[in-house]
Amino acid sequence: MTHPSEQLEGAPLIAPSSIEHPLYDQVVEACRTVFDPEIPVNIYDLGLIYTIDIKDDNAVKVIMTLTAPGCPVAGDMPGWIMEAIEPVAGVKEVDVELTWEPPWGMEMMSDEARLELGFM
Repeated sequence: MTHPSEQLEGAPLIAPSSIEHPLYDQVVEACRTVFDPEIPVNIYDLGLIYTIDIKDDNAVKVIMTLTAPGCPVAGDMPGWIMEAIEPVAGVKEVDVELTWEPPWGMEMMSDEARLELGFM
């Protein structure tokens, strides 16, 4: 039997999203309606959504992070994401998990977000 940590070796830090799922684009658009209160860019383009995992039964699991562990809305943002995704037609349920691995960095922002914030 292999040691559990050995099985994880080589696994991506960020789990892949269900980009082939028919609901994926609608879930992404729903995430784009949620904004970080301190930064005028939606959380998807900021790179705060790490993984959108959609099961065959249309249960959605989002793994996300925040720009900083001390973010004042840390307790609220998962709820905002759930409220944004739940109304998407076909979505069965939404689960949002916060992670700090890997830590968020500016390199995770989309080019649009960097332009918007004047980093390009």
